[in-house]
Amino acid sequence: MDVSWLKVFAEVAARKTFTAAGDSLGYTQSAVSRQIASLEGELGVALFDRHPRGVELTDEGRRLLEHATAILDRLEAARHDLHHVGQMRVGAFDTADADLVPRAMAAFGRTHPSVALSLVESTTGPLLARLLTGEVDVAVVSAYPDKPLEENRFVLHHLLDDPLLVALPAEHRLAGKTSLRLAELEGESWIEGFPEGSETLNALHRRAGLRPRIAFPAREWIAKQGFVAAGLGLALVPSLAAGAIRPDILLVPLEDEPTRTVYAATRKGVSPLQSEFIRCLRETSLAGRWSSARHQAGHRGDEEHLGAL
Repeated sequence: MDVSWLKVFAEVAARKTFTAAGDSLGYTQSAVSRQIASLEGELGVALFDRHPRGVELTDEGRRLLEHATAILDRLEAARHDLHHVGQMRVGAFDTADADLVPRAMAAFGRTHPSVALSLVESTTGPLLARLLTGEVDVAVVSAYPDKPLEENRFVLHHLLDDPLLVALPAEHRLAGKTSLRLAELEGESWIEGFPEGSETLNALHRRAGLRPRIAFPAREWIAKQGFVAAGLGLALVPSLAAGAIRPDILLVPLEDEPTRTVYAATRKGVSPLQSEFIRCLRETSLAGRWSSARHQAGHRGDEEHLGAL
């Protein structure tokens, strides 16, 4: 059996017409039709029911699609391993790079010293696009419950749940609280200039029937911390970034708000090196869970290192 027939078969199953599959693969409609006919002839079964406006898989076609998908995924994994032996290209969003990703890279590097590690930093959407085009091998991405990722296009490996914290100046009136509700922060000024951060801040307030007042549109983490420490406003901080927060800022959990989930995303057909790097990410995330008690103890002089996860 010609493996290229399986690729054409899978594309027709996805596109529902020979013409659309041909356009996607760069073939003519007649070339697609011939290859499907050849595959059906070799297997001795009809794989599609033909209709005037397209095709539908038969029962035999649906069973073959499961096998064809597995075969094509394994071939892609083998091709990847042959062309990218000795390198691991990681994509991640900025707060994952505060602690989780570098520590996972360090752990991976200790056991795989001959593998070259590289990093692409971006937001979730562009990272997934780069994953699909093969520019990165593993993408550390995030999603909120109301905006799930397209699991049919990727393999999503759960790493951790990342609650939101509120950054307060050390002398703030609410600095002694162990947790906060958004209603308690009504009328406060906020520091936020990153588009996704602004969207999250606005969405939180909309659900509570409030509107945030963004006093200064600082985009970078260092700038945000400076404004918060100076008493000019509050900022939302994912727990992933907690370990990178300066010591004159307090972090308090935000109650009853959606928690984003952090994943390691891969294409289908995960290679052994990808699996090993994902293992390092998981072990790193488990080793450094954030807690309010530990963080506030650190501000009272406890010298224990705070993990950022």
